[in-house]
Amino acid sequence: MVSSESLSGSAAPPAKKYGVTKPLSLAGPTEADLQRNAELEKFLRESELYESEEETSRREEVLQRLDEIVKQWVKQLTRQRGYTDQMVEDANAIIVTFGSYRLGVHGPGADVDTLCVGPSYVNREEDFFILLHDILAEMEEVRELQPVPDAHVPVMKFKFQGISIDLLYASITLLVVPEDFDISDQSVLYNVDEPTVRSLNGCRVADQILKLVPNAKHFRTTLRCLKFWAKRRGVYSNVTGFLGGVNWALLVARICQFYPNAIPSMLVSRFFRVYTQWRWPNPVMLCPIEEDELGFLVWDPRKNPKDRTHHMPIITPAYPCMNSSYNVSPSTLRVMMDQFQIGNKICEDVELNKAQWPALFEHYFFFEAYKNYLQVEIVAADNDDLLAWKGWVESRLRQLTLKIERDTNGTLQCHPYPNEFVDMSKPCPHCAFFMGLQRQKGVKVQEGQQFDIRGTVDEFKQDVSMYSYWRPGMDIYVSHVRRKQIPAYVFPDGYKRPRQSRNTTQHTPEKDAKGCMSPEERHSKRKQEIDTVDVQSEKLPKRSSISPQDIGSVSPASVSSWSGGSSQMIVPEESLQEVKTAGLQNRSSDDKSIGDIGEQKPCLSE
Repeated sequence: MVSSESLSGSAAPPAKKYGVTKPLSLAGPTEADLQRNAELEKFLRESELYESEEETSRREEVLQRLDEIVKQWVKQLTRQRGYTDQMVEDANAIIVTFGSYRLGVHGPGADVDTLCVGPSYVNREEDFFILLHDILAEMEEVRELQPVPDAHVPVMKFKFQGISIDLLYASITLLVVPEDFDISDQSVLYNVDEPTVRSLNGCRVADQILKLVPNAKHFRTTLRCLKFWAKRRGVYSNVTGFLGGVNWALLVARICQFYPNAIPSMLVSRFFRVYTQWRWPNPVMLCPIEEDELGFLVWDPRKNPKDRTHHMPIITPAYPCMNSSYNVSPSTLRVMMDQFQIGNKICEDVELNKAQWPALFEHYFFFEAYKNYLQVEIVAADNDDLLAWKGWVESRLRQLTLKIERDTNGTLQCHPYPNEFVDMSKPCPHCAFFMGLQRQKGVKVQEGQQFDIRGTVDEFKQDVSMYSYWRPGMDIYVSHVRRKQIPAYVFPDGYKRPRQSRNTTQHTPEKDAKGCMSPEERHSKRKQEIDTVDVQSEKLPKRSSISPQDIGSVSPASVSSWSGGSSQMIVPEESLQEVKTAGLQNRSSDDKSIGDIGEQKPCLSE
C-alpha cells in the first residue's frame, strides 16, 4: 500500500487531509529539487508559454468590451418585451471566465472561455443564438463567428479583435443579475436545465480546483508544464478521446494534494510516478462526491450503468460531480499510459542528472510510430463552410475509434492524432486528420487474418452525413495509407522525414481532394477504385482507399447511393518497440460506497 514519508519525532502532528485521502508525502524540496525547479521554470519561460503584458491588456480590454455588449443586448431585449423603464435600467448580464484563463495558466494566443450569465426571461435558443449572434455578426471587430447550438455545451466561437473567444450562455432564475453575482453558490442551479448546469459548472469547477489545492502558485506552474508536455506528445484533446484542459487540471490538482509541500519540479516528476501506477478505472477525485436534493445525476457506477463503462474517470469537484473524461477509449487510454511511462523514465533520469528538462518535451513523431494509418480528408466550398464542417467531423472522429475497437473486439487499436494538417498546394479549403493503426500486442492470430472494417467506415460516413448544416461542397475522404506513403505536407520543417513512396500520387481520393472535382467527376472515379486493401506483413499493395468508394458529397441524399463491397485490412505487428504499461489490474468500484468510489491509492513509496 501507499506509504507516506514519516515525520521525525514521535509527537509529529497528523498529516492534514487534502481531498479524499491523506497526503502521500509531506516532504519539501531539497537543494537539488530547488535547482531542478529553477531550470524547469527557465525552460518554460524560454519556451514562450507566458503571454506578454501587451496581450494580457488586450484580453482584458476584449472582456470588458464583451461585457458591455451583453449588457446592452439584455437591456434591448428588456425594452422590446415591454418591461418598465426601471426594469430596463436594472436589466443586466455579466461575463465570467473559466478554463485556463480563470485558472491563470493560459498562454499566448490561447482561447478565452467565457460565460454570459443572463436573467430568466432571456433564453439561449433565440435570444442568444439568434439575436446576440446577429449583433456580433455586424461588428467589425468580430471574425470567424461560429455558433454551435447543438453541442454538449452550446457555444458561440469567434475572434474579437484577434482574441479567440468561446462564449456560453446561462439563464438563471433571477429577474436581475447582480454585478457581484456569486456563481459558486449552489442556489444558481435551482430550476435550470442540464445544458445550463454544464455551462455554469465550467466556472464553478475552476473555482473549486483553486480552493482544493494546497498551493495555487505551484499548481499553476505544474499545470502549465503538463499541458505543454501533453501538446508536444499528442495527447491534449478532449474531442478526439484524450484529455482537455479541465482534465489535466484535475489530474495535476490531485498530485498537488498528494504532495502538499512539493514544488513544481517535484510535482511534475510525481505526476508521472503516480499515474503510471494508477489502477484505472478507479476515479481521480479532489473531494467526496456529494448528492443533493436538486436531483441532478452525479457520477455513480453503482446506480448508473453508463458510468461503469468509463475507462479513465476524472471527476469534477463541483456539484453535480461528473466524469470530465468520458471521451477516453481503451485505445486512447493505452496511448496516454504509454506516454506516462516515457515521461516517468525521463523524469527519473532528470533526477539522476542523466537528462535535462528539454528531453521531456520533445515532439512525438507520430508518423514514424506506426506502419498503417487512416487518413480523413475534409474539404468545403469556402473557409467559413470548412470551419463549421471540420468542427463537426472532428467531433465525430472519436466515434470512428470506438467503432473500430468495437468491430474488431479491441484487436485493432487506434491512435487518433489531435492535430490537423493542411496542404497549401490544394486550391480548395481543406484539412486532414490521421489515425495510427496497429494490432493489439500479445493477441494470437492466424497468419493472414484480415480486419474487415468496410462496414465500420461506412457507418462512420453515415454518422457524419447527419450534419444539420450540410452545404454543397462539404466532402470527406477516408483512405488507408502506409507509413512511407504519408503525404509530405504533414511534416513541418526540421522534422526527419520517413522514406517517401514513389507511388503516392496514384491514390485516387487524394487526387480528388486536391483537384476539388465535381460530384460527376468523382462518380466516374469511384468505378475505378480497388475494392479491397490487404495489408500483408511482408508485401503490401500500393496505397488505395479503405472503402470501395471515396466519399463525394456526403449529404443525406447521397448516403443511400453508396454501394456494397469489401474493404479488408490486416495490420502487422509494429517494428518499433512500444513502452509497456505498468500492468496493474483494474478494479471494479461497483460495490464501494459513494464516498470511497474508486480512488485506490497507487502502490508507491517516497
